[in-house]
Amino acid sequence: MEENKEVSASLEAEKQVSKTSGLKPKDYFGYALGDFAGCMAFASVTTLLQRYYTDVFGLSPLFILIMFMVARVWDAINDPMMGRIVDKKKPGKQGRYRIWMKIAAIPLAVATILLFLPWPGLISNMGKIGIMVYATITYIFFGMVYTMHQIPYGSLASVVTTDDKERNGLSVYRSIGAALGNIPILLITMLWTVKKDVDGATVEMVDYTRTIIGIAIVAVLVGVLLFFGYKLNKERVVAKATENKEKAKLSVILSNLLKNRSFVAISLVGMLLLAGQMFTQSFYTYLFSYKFEKGWMNLVSMAMTYLPMVILMPFMGKLIRKFGKKEICAFGAFLAAAANLALFAMRGVTNLDLLSFIFLAFCFISGFGLSIITLEIWAVATDAIDDVEVKTGMRNDGSAYSIFMFFRKLGQVLAAIVVNVALLSIHYLTEDGAINKVAITENVGMFYDLATIIPAVIFGAMGLIMLLLYGLNKKKTDELQVAKKEMLAKQIENDEIAVGEEATTDN
Repeated sequence: MEENKEVSASLEAEKQVSKTSGLKPKDYFGYALGDFAGCMAFASVTTLLQRYYTDVFGLSPLFILIMFMVARVWDAINDPMMGRIVDKKKPGKQGRYRIWMKIAAIPLAVATILLFLPWPGLISNMGKIGIMVYATITYIFFGMVYTMHQIPYGSLASVVTTDDKERNGLSVYRSIGAALGNIPILLITMLWTVKKDVDGATVEMVDYTRTIIGIAIVAVLVGVLLFFGYKLNKERVVAKATENKEKAKLSVILSNLLKNRSFVAISLVGMLLLAGQMFTQSFYTYLFSYKFEKGWMNLVSMAMTYLPMVILMPFMGKLIRKFGKKEICAFGAFLAAAANLALFAMRGVTNLDLLSFIFLAFCFISGFGLSIITLEIWAVATDAIDDVEVKTGMRNDGSAYSIFMFFRKLGQVLAAIVVNVALLSIHYLTEDGAINKVAITENVGMFYDLATIIPAVIFGAMGLIMLLLYGLNKKKTDELQVAKKEMLAKQIENDEIAVGEEATTDN
């Protein structure tokens, strides 16, 4: 008798999940547009802004480092605040989460352009203090607007579908969108430098006009793609508003999240992944200019990093089903670490042409490992949040993703510390803000050493965290999905949420 009840409950759960499944290609495409647009804006920061600040604005690496750290202090307040705003927003016809894609579209486009203004004539009139103030305000403003988009967007996957396989698919498409978002920025890196004479030496310097034209085009694309993303997405699970429903305090929510080892683990991995990606994207622009003197390597290295995504994408579902998310992500991190460690061991190769091709080949191997994590990290984060909900009976997607995103922003600080300490140690800029060609020539080997050993350490740490701290192995993840389905059925039965046609929002 008891067995019959369990079977009946399982069938009911499957029936309810079926109402939120059956995604079509347009659903995956629409979801991918969110990170395509977001990563175009964000890549301008991770790839261009560091060098733009030193070469065009003439800002000291020490100031840049302090500014980045101050911005993260504000994020510690702003991100959870945005998460609570999203969680408390009453679901409407335009949804609780996807509406923010439309709200953030124009502000994010404007914020991206402002990062790279003012015009050269205004730079000379503002003076150093004025430029520092301007850079700080625009950088923090960009971070706030980016948060306005990313936290609701990250939460969106949990209400687009409750089917585990389809969530994996959304994670893969999101990562593909993010990879595509880097391409316009990399095209800018191929065109943004010009050769100039500095104290009798030829130096590759960032050209303001070329850069701002490219950024303006990118900003328009960001706004347009977010509007299309809003139109193509649909929320299939909506929490019903109840007058007497008690709202959990932020302190309780944070406590539940930070007590969950899987959530903490994937947050740390997200932090280190972004730190490694941001470090390499930013630091490679210096490495390829001064060590290899081949600007085209920026685009090719990124192609070598993201090409594995295209290769892996058709096989990720099978790999996950056979090995599990935790297991395969740990393998990917260790593979990336090994590739960078091998590059560090080759630092004695004196033939730069040969070394450049070796470097790009190992970028492909490293990219293969990182692609595994990049394609799955959002699905893994959703699993961890599901684990918190099943264990506590509480789900606050906005708050959960705000903490996850804050950890990722800490990765920016980690990358900024390493990059700017390196630039300070070799005296990259003179006291008056000019490029110090003599110091660069004397210390050019350091660019290569740091560009290889630092990622090796970061990616190795990611592998250890996934292996030792993340608690949801393949078996436990399967058990979690069963528990999640049963909870969904109870929530529908108790009239706490609406699914399927009842939850349909206008498109």
